[in-house]
Amino acid sequence: MDLGDVRPGGVRPVVVRVPVEPVEAAVEADAVDAAVQAGDVAVRGPLFGVAAQNADDGQRWRVVVAVTRGCPQMARDSLNSLLWFRAKDEAQDKAERRALLAAVAHLESERVDELTVLETRYRIVRAEEYAGMGPDGIEQPRPTDPEPVTPDWDSGSRDADIDAGLVLDPDAPVTPAQAAERLMLRGMAYAGSRYPDDVLLDSHRALNTHPDVLLLPTTFKIVERTDAGWESGGGLHASAHEARKTLDFSLTWWEPRKRGLISMRAGRDVDARTQVAENAGSATGELTACVEAADRLRTGRVNHLEFLGSVFRIGRARRLLRWGPDGPEGPRPSDVNQHAPSRIHPVLHEDGTIHYEDDED
Repeated sequence: MDLGDVRPGGVRPVVVRVPVEPVEAAVEADAVDAAVQAGDVAVRGPLFGVAAQNADDGQRWRVVVAVTRGCPQMARDSLNSLLWFRAKDEAQDKAERRALLAAVAHLESERVDELTVLETRYRIVRAEEYAGMGPDGIEQPRPTDPEPVTPDWDSGSRDADIDAGLVLDPDAPVTPAQAAERLMLRGMAYAGSRYPDDVLLDSHRALNTHPDVLLLPTTFKIVERTDAGWESGGGLHASAHEARKTLDFSLTWWEPRKRGLISMRAGRDVDARTQVAENAGSATGELTACVEAADRLRTGRVNHLEFLGSVFRIGRARRLLRWGPDGPEGPRPSDVNQHAPSRIHPVLHEDGTIHYEDDED
């Protein structure tokens, strides 16, 4: 295959395949409709994760830490934990554990964006979070986005992890709609006076150093409408239902506490539903409103909800990762770290024993 000009500033060809399987064809039709209805793009900012590459992976990289972290150091800390637990639970001998712990020590003391451990290359990778915008605001879940056959509303259960098993391959065939989106976003860069000069410079430099883009799996999030627009109300979720479940918990557990309807010291099992059930006939109107709003979420695929003057929506979040001759883009010099590197786990010796600070000598 001709990979095109993959030098800095060059671009790879996009390999397009036509979807023929009925479900995939329906997804493609949804994507085309969305491009018409929500054709504008709102950029929220960068997200970070970790990708790994072995010698036999070729040009492909594997995501080993979901690209959902809010700053580069959070991704480095996640890599620190990944390697520490590998040393603790998987190392076959002292030499292997020693190599893993050397990498952990490096991550504890420096802002490391790439390192090789036991022939595996790890890189902190950077993606841009964005969403489609139309006349009605931020794009909501599409009819063909995956939904559970039987919705599980247990707040203790979890959906599949974001980016689990994801392989990044810049030459993998994509559908026509995906190809059009990739081509459209190749030239996306920050602009405007609200961005510092170094952020603008880095953004435009990336168009040359990492000219291609890959689209990561769609995620979903809770957003709230404010005077300034739509504000994010939490983290990313792998499915729209998981976002609804989080909103259900927020309406029945967090909102009553924030509004002073339930004490902050009340147990986790105390929420608006339990209070209304125990105080039928005397529960406050606001507590009842919390329950009614949460119950509306459970009537179907509800993605837009009005509640006591607030408007919540399940937003459809997308992510793009820039790609250059050496693979996925890493952090930019202007990206902000929220904290410094530090030790985040107990001392693990090469023989596998763990030393806690409060252990006696």
